[in-house]
Amino acid sequence: MVAAIKNNLIAADYDVVLCAPDVDEIGFLPEKPEMIILYLGDYINESRDILIYLKDLCQAEDKYLYLVGRPNEFEIADLVLTGDVVSERFERPVNVKDIVDVLDKRVLNPVNKEEEDKKKHILLVDDSGTMLRTIKSWLTPKYKVSMVNSGMNCITFLANYKPDLILLDYEMPICTGPMVMQMIRSEVSTSSIPIIFLTARGDKDSVMEVLKLKPDGYLLKSMRSTEIVAAVDNFFDHLDFVQNSKK
Repeated sequence: MVAAIKNNLIAADYDVVLCAPDVDEIGFLPEKPEMIILYLGDYINESRDILIYLKDLCQAEDKYLYLVGRPNEFEIADLVLTGDVVSERFERPVNVKDIVDVLDKRVLNPVNKEEEDKKKHILLVDDSGTMLRTIKSWLTPKYKVSMVNSGMNCITFLANYKPDLILLDYEMPICTGPMVMQMIRSEVSTSSIPIIFLTARGDKDSVMEVLKLKPDGYLLKSMRSTEIVAAVDNFFDHLDFVQNSKK
């Protein structure tokens, strides 16, 4: 599969450098490529140094990182590759043409950093990698979206970044959504960040339980993509209206 990806990229006129998932080997490259495709495998269960290295590299030098792997491998990688480090994930078995198409779009439509900085920043917090990737794909065309897969990773993320909105999973193991919200609200630096809960339960009692915590809203995970995007759009429209009214 790695050879097939390489050959197809070369056929599409890309310069391709093949490296083992090794920090030293990548570090010795005289020039780091703009786009990096990491083919995941069992090795990430033993050593995650490569994930940490690539995360730091991409954040420091604005590189684009793409992952190819299986869902369980994405779950492991997401423990390290938090935020918006990963540009795209391709689940195996992958159609190599899909990878070429995504890279072509990146080359033909480079990210305008100035326009990107103007986008509202949303932090997704959910212990399900599938849910994170799905909702991110829905919101990314309009918003800058970062992802973390646990409550504690959320708190760590907020120590360095201040998003415009947090979409927070209500039911998570160990550190639940309500617990995370309490920690966020207890800190002066984060207390004003809006929080909308994501919940799988839409019955009246469950909804009332969520609303008792006084979040800035709640969204059902069963909602369609258009409904979730519209709800986020409406939230920011209302927020802008309120802020402008105070001026």
